[in-house]
Amino acid sequence: MLPWLPATLVQFPDSNQALDDPDGLLAAGGDLTPEWLLAAYRRGIFPWFSDGQPILWWTPSARMVLFPDELRIHRSLAKRLRNGGFHVSIDHAFDTVIHQCAASREHREGTWITTEMAEAYRRLHRLGHAHSVEVWHSDRLVGGLYGVALGCVFFGESMFSLERDASKVALVHLCRHFQNQGNGMIDCQMHTEHLARLGARDIARTAFIDYLEQYIDASTDMFSGKVMEDAAPAPE
Repeated sequence: MLPWLPATLVQFPDSNQALDDPDGLLAAGGDLTPEWLLAAYRRGIFPWFSDGQPILWWTPSARMVLFPDELRIHRSLAKRLRNGGFHVSIDHAFDTVIHQCAASREHREGTWITTEMAEAYRRLHRLGHAHSVEVWHSDRLVGGLYGVALGCVFFGESMFSLERDASKVALVHLCRHFQNQGNGMIDCQMHTEHLARLGARDIARTAFIDYLEQYIDASTDMFSGKVMEDAAPAPE
């Protein structure tokens, strides 16, 4: 039986108790306060649910992650980085990025970024735990991503593109930002071929939790300076 969490923050069930079908469903209920969300991320758990559903908490048996020094940049993307006329920033337009992520997903397949979820991450942003990477063409926001940062881990939540490769540009610059700060790990949550082509790979849940213990309490704050390099990486 799926555990039901009360409104008062309690300890999450052990990740090994997550269901096999659907893969990684761990619990329902609880709340989306910063305390709940930060406690979840620290244990490799994230919320994912649609309108009309209770809050559902997940920890998949396989986790897609991207280690910044394993990023692969193919020639076509390298050309876009050099000649696309993009400018990249951090935390200049968090609200707009989360709105665009929700809008782009809703247009394609329906969105899990409900009004309740969006406001929860805005609260985390105001507390300094959630961050966005924005990609601009001239003065127009054309792509970006957002997620939660703890220690040397960035838990990616969603990304969007209004121009070709704009979300890839955001991810490349996030990786370079991490490389400049001493590396770490980017959690991509679910497997996609799009991310695999950029160097992300699946690891077992147990290995993911081991990495969290290594990286999440690191003294480095990856976003304290919020410096973003615009230089294009060399192609692979």
